[in-house]
Amino acid sequence: MNKLTIEDLDVKGKRVFLRVDFNVPLDSNQQVTDDNRIRAALPTIDYLLNNGARLILVSHLGRPKGVAAEEFSLRPVAERLEKILDKKVVFSPTVVGPVAQTAIDCLANGECTLMENIRFYPEEEKNDSQFSKDLASLADVYVNDAFGTAHRAHSSTCGIARYFETPACGYLIEKELNFLGKLKDNPEHPFCAIIGGAKVKDKIDVISSLLD
Repeated sequence: MNKLTIEDLDVKGKRVFLRVDFNVPLDSNQQVTDDNRIRAALPTIDYLLNNGARLILVSHLGRPKGVAAEEFSLRPVAERLEKILDKKVVFSPTVVGPVAQTAIDCLANGECTLMENIRFYPEEEKNDSQFSKDLASLADVYVNDAFGTAHRAHSSTCGIARYFETPACGYLIEKELNFLGKLKDNPEHPFCAIIGGAKVKDKIDVISSLLD
């Protein structure tokens, strides 16, 4: 694979901005009902923490449309992640600004903070250049492991990467790229593709490619 991965980076003592996909379902009591997406990011999180990174976790949850709303808060996710990791996860109620900066500055090597929902900021989905630059200023290293939203041209997935010399991917994206590359370039036959999703128009090109 011709992509940089976390194992190509020196992360000890570095502030690492890790874009994850913690877009998990919550019930009416704001409790996580399915933590599979959190657990999918654990290999990357564990590697970075075990190698001394000061980890900044950033994710979206739902579609708050650029407005802060309690039902889309990532605080319950921070609580679940803390239980899974069995170590303290600092929750920052903002992503940028003095409060977020303090949360990051207080991190020691091997510690992490989860920031509030990045989509509470309308600049995120606009891929605003200044917002992307502000996000980049929080960290020394950028890693994307949010496979489910990596295709979106948003500030935390696209714009921010322009401000780092060696942006890299985590283990989840690495795994998916290797799997999809093999499927596209040298698939074992026979194989069966199960394709789901509501946006049928988006699936036509995929189906046409796989038929070849």
